[in-house]
Amino acid sequence: MAKSEQTKATSISRYTKLTVWERDNQCCILCGSNQAMPTAHYIPRSKGGKGIEQNVVTLCMDCHHRLDNTIERKELMLKVREYLDWYYPSFTDSKRIYKKENK
Repeated sequence: MAKSEQTKATSISRYTKLTVWERDNQCCILCGSNQAMPTAHYIPRSKGGKGIEQNVVTLCMDCHHRLDNTIERKELMLKVREYLDWYYPSFTDSKRIYKKENK
């Protein structure tokens, strides 16, 4: 079965993971743990967040869980946003979201 366009757009490629891993100095951007992976979407896949380096960060399992599932989410999202804005100052959230093109 072929993947949908949205699934492709929101998936994180091996190249993107390697790029993010290097950008993030091979550690969690929130706590500094080296037990981390470059697989966390700033704008979640469920909301159309693309699997691009401007929308993906390296987090450890604990920080990823805290970002996705706790009352700390709002505060942590601000930290992630500030981090991404430092690297990509003119990159807007609308560019981080998959939108189906009308053909």
